[in-house]
Amino acid sequence: MRMRRPDMCGAVGIEYAFVLPILLLFVLGIMEFGRLFWTYTTIYRASEAAARCGAVNVTLCATAAQIEAYAVTQAFGLTISASAFTAASAACGMQVTASFPFTLVIPWVTTGTPSGSFNILTLTATACYPQ
Repeated sequence: MRMRRPDMCGAVGIEYAFVLPILLLFVLGIMEFGRLFWTYTTIYRASEAAARCGAVNVTLCATAAQIEAYAVTQAFGLTISASAFTAASAACGMQVTASFPFTLVIPWVTTGTPSGSFNILTLTATACYPQ
């Protein structure tokens, strides 16, 4: 029979208690930043598609309001309003800018209020398509 030292009881539990929060923060942080990058890519792609529509399709995207409404339809998976997009003619062609407030799900430890203004990032994407 193996002899177990009495001073080693509970060592695994204590090590697990130290490692688990770090591991969870790492895994949840990967998921959170993946969601952030997906949201940015979605609003950038919607801005790109709307700028192209404004430059090429004069029947569907004739006015700035129609271009902004088209951008909303291109933001697949996001609940976003047309006021988040701004369409205008620029030197580069038709330019569409998107501004979207992204709320982090994980409440990060800060000196501010928990889940307050620190957990909100404003994502901006600008796309221009030549006319």
